[in-house]
Formats: sequence, C-alpha cells, structure tokens
Amino acid sequence: MSARYAVFGNPIAHSKSPQIHAAFAAQTGEPIEYGARCIDAERFEAEVKAFFAGGGKGLNITVPFKQRAWAMAAQHSPAASRAGAVNTLYQDAQGVLCGDNTDGVGLVCDLQDNNGVSLKGARVLMLGAGGAVRGVLEPFLAAGTAEIVIANRTVERADELAQLFADLGRLSSSGFEAIEARPFDVIVNGTSASLQGDLPPLPEQIVAAHTACYDMMYGAAPTPFCAWAQAQGAGKVIDGLGMLVEQAAESFRIWRGIKPETRSVIAEIRAQLAP
Repeated sequence: MSARYAVFGNPIAHSKSPQIHAAFAAQTGEPIEYGARCIDAERFEAEVKAFFAGGGKGLNITVPFKQRAWAMAAQHSPAASRAGAVNTLYQDAQGVLCGDNTDGVGLVCDLQDNNGVSLKGARVLMLGAGGAVRGVLEPFLAAGTAEIVIANRTVERADELAQLFADLGRLSSSGFEAIEARPFDVIVNGTSASLQGDLPPLPEQIVAAHTACYDMMYGAAPTPFCAWAQAQGAGKVIDGLGMLVEQAAESFRIWRGIKPETRSVIAEIRAQLAP
C-alpha cells in the first residue's frame, strides 16, 4: 500500500510538486502517492488534522499557509524555528506533529551543488524582507557567508530581520536606493512583486562579472530580475526552478530517509516550461 503525501495551498493548480514527487518515487522505488489540494482559508487546520487522522504521512505547505502550519506544529526544526514558517509537516513515532522548513536548504543546494556558487566568505545581497527571505537566512549564514545585506522598500522590515538573525552572523539592512554601490558576490531576489516587472531601483554597480544573481521565482521566459541581471553582465544568472526541486528533495528525505537525485528532475521540468 502506498504512503499518502500531499501539498496544501491556495491557489494550487499550478503546483509542480505532484510531478516532482512522482519522479522521486519512480527513481527511488519508494511506494508513495502524492496529491495537490486547494484548501479553503477557514478550513486549513481542520484539513491538516483530518489528513493525518486518516493515515496521511506528510504534507508540504505552500502559500498562504506556511505561518499557520508553523503555529500548528508542536515541534520545529531549527530552520523552521528561525523561519517562523513551515513547508513540511509529518508526525513522529509518538504522533507529535513536527514542522520543518526546507526552502533555505533547497536554495543553498541549488546554488552550491547545481551551479557551483560558493557561499563561504561571500558578500550577499538579499532583496526583500518577507517570508521568502526570512526562510532562507539561517541556511545561508550556516554556509559561512561573510556578510548579508537585507534590502527592502520598507527599511524597518529589513531592520527587524537583521536583528532577528544577528546572533548567527554578520547582517545589515538597507533601503533599495541606499544599497552600497559596489559589487556583491551573490544577489538573491526574494520579492514577488518583481514577477509583475516591478523591479526595485538597484544601483548598477552592485553587479560585476563574478556576481551570481538568483531569482527565487521562475518561468518559461527569463524573469524580469534575471533579464536585468543579464543586462548588467552578471557572471551567473539562475532562476528558482532548482530551488523548488531541491526543497522537495529535502522534504522527501525527511519523510522517507532517502535523498533523491535532482538534476534529471530539474531538467525534465525545465524542458516542459520551454515555450
């Protein structure tokens, strides 16, 4: 009998997670089935409880429920504790609901393992100060970054994040216009508004030939941020498809105890995106 897993979100029709986990199951021989469910906002907690009560083994949680999943979990991984958000739920042997956040691990894996971008000693610029950026700061700092600058339209939100993670490494905050005009090693875009072409005003001098620019978003065509980075002459320009697959692989490892190979899955989905 197959173990049941699912992703809960709203909207959910666009989700690639069922396809990704089906590929992982085929590759590893793990007997799982994985579905996608669109959950009404007022029903989220009840649906999570019903899923596990009915024998479900694990859930991925996506927008807009990650903070509510965090509140439901009785135990949090260090990454989830820091992120204030959970994208992976499961029950331990005692039936306790446990929450993890694999977004940051997924991004670090995609940068370092798939794209050869080292974070050790790197000067990093994070664009945005919402949940997407908060979710990846702890793994970035653990990878040995020299400095992370969090830039946001509302500087106060960037200040809050920098203070929240200050015990883990060197962080500072800035408004977009006040970003220091010298090259960074890595620039990560965590602003969702950029998908609508609403790019923050950024100094051209922050990008050099050695700079790796990473957008957490992805699409069939280069995202507006990726197009901007290419125009500035960035050495590497990477979208977030690899992060999506890598965070799924880490969830799969947590649930099944085996880490699937990801590159073939990334390539498979990339081929489907091609216009």
